[in-house]
Amino acid sequence: MTLPNPKPAFDRLLKQQRRQWYRTIVTWAIALLTIAICCFLVGLWDEKRLSDGIPSILNLLHQMLPPDFSDARNWVKPLFDTLAMSVAGTAIAIVFSMPLSLLAARNTTPHPLLFQVSRLILNGLRSVPELIMGIIFVAAVGFGALPGTLAVGFHSIGMVGKFFAEYIELVNEAPLEAARAAGANKVQVIYHGILPQVLPQMMDLTLYRWEYNFRASTVMGAVGAGAYALWDFCIVLLYCFVTSDRSFAL
Repeated sequence: MTLPNPKPAFDRLLKQQRRQWYRTIVTWAIALLTIAICCFLVGLWDEKRLSDGIPSILNLLHQMLPPDFSDARNWVKPLFDTLAMSVAGTAIAIVFSMPLSLLAARNTTPHPLLFQVSRLILNGLRSVPELIMGIIFVAAVGFGALPGTLAVGFHSIGMVGKFFAEYIELVNEAPLEAARAAGANKVQVIYHGILPQVLPQMMDLTLYRWEYNFRASTVMGAVGAGAYALWDFCIVLLYCFVTSDRSFAL
């Protein structure tokens, strides 16, 4: 009895491994070349310009330190207004993201048309920056914290809803099948089979998004959407005009 010659199979396997290795090298080379070209286009390879900017940065830091806390009492109310905007905006995002994420997930959407419409809504909300939404809501409801809250909240719907939908699509199907076998309807399957699996990730994303919204709420005053927004905007413009011959002209 003669055994088959393993050399042809070994040669094929070796050739396949070499081909995969070459493909990996080419992929990494293309990625690194693309990164290098982008860095060149934005000026990251301009050593003279970067070195000339170091003294300017040090000058700005010298002007910022030590901080002046003489007017700290007037910061308390705007600080709480910013905190309230971030909390309310995050709440808006969570409330609207939950149903949209269920419609935008392939394993929970009731119809392919609803899946596409929900994805389109999430993509549209996510593609518009908070500042642009702030301008729109200022024109709609006027100055104050309300347009900033709406801008932060509606932009967050697109981001939070997308991640919620991806979490739902990656759940383990075994608990869902067990719930269906026990006679559960669609709502019960979602409540008992999906939510227990995705709730920790959702809570983690919610806390992260609240942190992001708190930072985003601090810049809403630039478009008039925030506490004392119009006054803050005038102060920013005045400061940019006064310092235009020093720091902002770099």
